[in-house]
Amino acid sequence: MSVTACQGLGFVVSLLGVAGTIAATCMDQWSTQDLYNNPVTAVFNYQGLWRSCVRESSGFTECRGYFTLLGLPAMLQAVRALMIVGIVLSVIGLLVAIFALKCIRIGNMDDSAKAKMTLTSGIMFIISGLCAIAGVSVFANMLVTNFWMSTANMYTSMGGMVQTVQTRYTFGAALFVGWVAGGLTLIGGVLMCIACRGLAPEETNYKAVSYHTSGHNVAYRPGGFKASTGFESNTKTKKIYDGGARTEDEGQSHPSKYDYV
Repeated sequence: MSVTACQGLGFVVSLLGVAGTIAATCMDQWSTQDLYNNPVTAVFNYQGLWRSCVRESSGFTECRGYFTLLGLPAMLQAVRALMIVGIVLSVIGLLVAIFALKCIRIGNMDDSAKAKMTLTSGIMFIISGLCAIAGVSVFANMLVTNFWMSTANMYTSMGGMVQTVQTRYTFGAALFVGWVAGGLTLIGGVLMCIACRGLAPEETNYKAVSYHTSGHNVAYRPGGFKASTGFESNTKTKKIYDGGARTEDEGQSHPSKYDYV
């Protein structure tokens, strides 16, 4: 998969996850009344993070918000905080991801800057998805605990006969929407992080080659040439033999006709 396709797919999946998280947070059906023991009822109760509603058999629905903050359960406030943090992070991640798209050019922004922005948005999406999943899971755990506690209070120890009728709540549609939205946001963040590796410019390692310039002490002779650099020993001295330039060592190792007089 190309880098542009991976980045675009991650952005679209994250966008769907963010929309689902916002929708789940605003929905009222986080918990719905359990109709197992009372399938025929005149009213149907369901609750959300911000208000509780009652729907009558005539179709009339009445909702009432929670007009208190300190009077709410601590777990409900924690779920609210997790969902809000997830939404804020995901929205910021979307804004960063828009400018980080490879198909959009803004000024002289290079690929390294886009890679950093893509990685930042991916991390934000991952944290946002984890917050959404954690918030929905905490609320689901609270529902399960209250459900079994209500069930234990409904039945007596003699014959399992129903003593009192209590309203029990089970999972609502918003929980499933929140789980799916959190998973999509998490997957989108992972795709953005993968796309970051392709956007980052590769570092090319060049082999270092050193070039040494020839020295100034260069001597020529008719039969060829010999170049001596400044790195050679300075003890060698120059002597002129037969119209050419030779070193003292060469003069001793190669005798000339003047040596046999």
